[in-house]
Amino acid sequence: MIELLSQPWPWYVGGPLIGLMVPALLLLDNRTFGISSSFQHICAAVVPGKSTYFAYDWKQTGKWNLALALGTLLGGVIAGTLLADPEPIAISEATRADLAGLGLTDFNGLAPVEVFSWANLGSPIGLITMVGGGFLVGFGARYAGGCTSGHAIFGLSDFQLPSLIAVVGFFAGGLVATHFLLPLIF
Repeated sequence: MIELLSQPWPWYVGGPLIGLMVPALLLLDNRTFGISSSFQHICAAVVPGKSTYFAYDWKQTGKWNLALALGTLLGGVIAGTLLADPEPIAISEATRADLAGLGLTDFNGLAPVEVFSWANLGSPIGLITMVGGGFLVGFGARYAGGCTSGHAIFGLSDFQLPSLIAVVGFFAGGLVATHFLLPLIF
């Protein structure tokens, strides 16, 4: 069983499982799918009433999102420690060549250690990518009214125009970052 769980699941298993989340959540008291709103619920629980933005009953609206975020965190820890595959990440040779052109050559983890490591956090590249990028992702997710998973999985399946606009913006931003910003940073 551990061997089955530690291998990547094919698209025809993972895709329908993710897709079935949408009708299941709609049937379960019209809940939404997404992670970014969990931060708002945590702040509302920790500093209630300090701001009108956090002055709401987070227990009524946020328990589901907090359980989803906790499960995602625990699942990531279990997958990264107990079920970790010691083999290097399987990426194409063209991608390896492009990344090597940017100075990224270690493909043994889920993220390049030349950028994403505690040792590089204080470096200019680490500050730009991890701290600056993390702030922009968090700010953008709240400004867009949800994160990529919430808009792309739940919002699009619910035919929400704001989600379509957000997903197009996510992809456009990813293309701009990949082709213009990353070569400048590295």
